Amino acid sequence: MTSVMQRLIAIALVAALIVALGACAPGAVSHRSSASAAFSFALVGDAPYSTAAEGRFAAMLRQINDDASLSFVLHAGDIKGGGEPCSDALLQRRLAQFDEVRTALVYTPGDNEWTDCHRPAAGAFHPLERLAALRRFAYPNPRRSFGRRPLAVRSQADVGAFHEFVENARFVHGQVVFVTLHVVGSNNGLDPWYGIDRDDRRSTPRAERLAEFKRRQAANLAWLELAFAQAESLRAAAVVVLMQANPRFELGADHPKQAGFRAVVDALRRHARRFARPVLLAHGDRHLFLVDHPMSEGEAPLPTLKRVQTYGDPWTLWVRVDVDPDYDEVFTIRSGGPLRSE
Repeated sequence: MTSVMQRLIAIALVAALIVALGACAPGAVSHRSSASAAFSFALVGDAPYSTAAEGRFAAMLRQINDDASLSFVLHAGDIKGGGEPCSDALLQRRLAQFDEVRTALVYTPGDNEWTDCHRPAAGAFHPLERLAALRRFAYPNPRRSFGRRPLAVRSQADVGAFHEFVENARFVHGQVVFVTLHVVGSNNGLDPWYGIDRDDRRSTPRAERLAEFKRRQAANLAWLELAFAQAESLRAAAVVVLMQANPRFELGADHPKQAGFRAVVDALRRHARRFARPVLLAHGDRHLFLVDHPMSEGEAPLPTLKRVQTYGDPWTLWVRVDVDPDYDEVFTIRSGGPLRSE
């Protein structure tokens, strides 16, 4: 071996040692991964809203099934229209469609499934009775998702004091922590149940309605904290938070229509800031496709938090989310197919 070759080998060895030491230095964090860590999922919500729409919803699921690159589906709640009856038969029929998904589908409840069932058009049901029924129908085994190849998930029913919250789930996929929160429209359940109680008002709330809200809010806050703690311990590349409601960021903290969301928004801001890596909030509720950074303005902007709102009735459309831990923002979001209206 010539002296020139020896010097070249020595230089290469030193360079490799420097790189290795840099990667292992205290405080050094790397989320670079192999190409196999990248994946994609579909986001849907606010569908189907009528018997006629069930066929279009099934067709959309077939379209998703035809895309072999999709690992699973997230459904952001509202599986019926607000004026449809909240009957056992309707809920069970809509939930059964989820098992048509080729892979797995993770579902979080919406307000139309229980909170708004007090409305006369929805059958004037007691919302808490409908919530109990929904939990029985949708989460007979809270440790697994819907779909032909269901995901194993962690349920809040197995953790701490909130045993009834079988709907709050958590799982890890491709260096990303996913968590569902039971946060719904109608001001997160603070809107009065006027359909069954004319005396229920915001100023004089029905006691059991307010008690349910406070219990669910405490459960959501505890579950969100556990999700970010897991993300920190795993040094996860990102976190995805799925819920039904649009928390109305644009209204500001003092607006009464954001009262039901204030604590969750504050907690999300706090956890995302401490996590300091990409966080995606996925939700439905307003039925229009939207991608933004809802906390990008103000005194302490938070550009690491991205929000995607999925389409809903009258549009039969899904949203595609590509996830790549090698990409600084991790998430790339786009419409998954052509618009189809009612």
